[in-house]
Amino acid sequence: MSAGELTVTAPYDGSRIAAVPRSDAAAIEKALSTAHGLYRDRDSWIAKVERIAILRRAMTIMKERAEELALQAAREGGKPLVDSQVEIDRAIDGIEVCIETMRTETGSLIPMNINPASAGHVAFTQHEPIGVVVAVSAFNHPFNLIVHQVAPAVAAGCPVIVKPASATPLSCFAFVDILHEAGLPKEWAQVIVPENNDLSTKMVTDPRVGFFSFIGSGKVGWSLRSQLAPGTRCALEHGGAAPVIIAKDADLEANLPRLAKGGFYHAGQVCVSVQRVFAHADIAQQVATGLAALGDKMKVGDPTDPDTEVGPIINHGECNRIDDWVQAAVAGGAKLVTGGKKLSDSCYAPTVLLDPPEDANV
Repeated sequence: MSAGELTVTAPYDGSRIAAVPRSDAAAIEKALSTAHGLYRDRDSWIAKVERIAILRRAMTIMKERAEELALQAAREGGKPLVDSQVEIDRAIDGIEVCIETMRTETGSLIPMNINPASAGHVAFTQHEPIGVVVAVSAFNHPFNLIVHQVAPAVAAGCPVIVKPASATPLSCFAFVDILHEAGLPKEWAQVIVPENNDLSTKMVTDPRVGFFSFIGSGKVGWSLRSQLAPGTRCALEHGGAAPVIIAKDADLEANLPRLAKGGFYHAGQVCVSVQRVFAHADIAQQVATGLAALGDKMKVGDPTDPDTEVGPIINHGECNRIDDWVQAAVAGGAKLVTGGKKLSDSCYAPTVLLDPPEDANV
């Protein structure tokens, strides 16, 4: 059932953090069969009142372990501890939103007695679990993204199978373990780490899957969507362009710190990070210089250090890719205002480019 282990390393220094079991085809089949069997057996469904109680207990456990969870997320994912602490707070809030939704989202009464055909009839709708949920997640918010995908499935009464990003599986295991500790039967939330991408695709496209939740690149997400079994619904969350437009009369003193935080947040590895700034020509140089000065002051390094503001890139290959893109932009005519260099195999200096060519990858 196990296909060996996946070693989890810290992106900052490459140190070994832990190892988690990989899943082979038999393990994936067992997970799907178990989840589908639960869904088909209405007598095994968990009552809404109990699901609410489970989620509330999970919130309590998360609050008690917030520092531990934040440190683990920072270490395996590379996002600075100060930001990982915010991530855990958001995850707790996300569960509360699930509970509130369970209390307010109901069925509806359909108007009848409005014509001879409907006279003497009553009609209504009610929400039912959609079926087995399979979730595939990303690395950049290793705890909160899992909560966003798994907690709603639990709230809706759906068995859920979740595949975390291979770089950051520990936060996923931690949250699912918390749900189990809070009273959710283990078979209702299962973590799967397939040994290869083909098995991941097979799991996602299985006809027993009722809903597919995906967070990741557009290329992978749309490809998987095109292969889903007939009737499987899905939700895809992809990256963004995240531009900012600065008018000539903008208050730069008030807004440049926010732009710097947004641009260098998690070393830019977030879809809502500020990626491009369009400033009026009269202030473009001032904006670039101001952002550069703020970036130069930021502490780059160990994400578990409370003073670190910019952590590492998720892996060495991505760090090299960023450097290649920056150097290509400079070669194409962009002005390097600051940065533009690797600080180590895993860390890249906060970088500001002015007037890069339109065809530059950056």
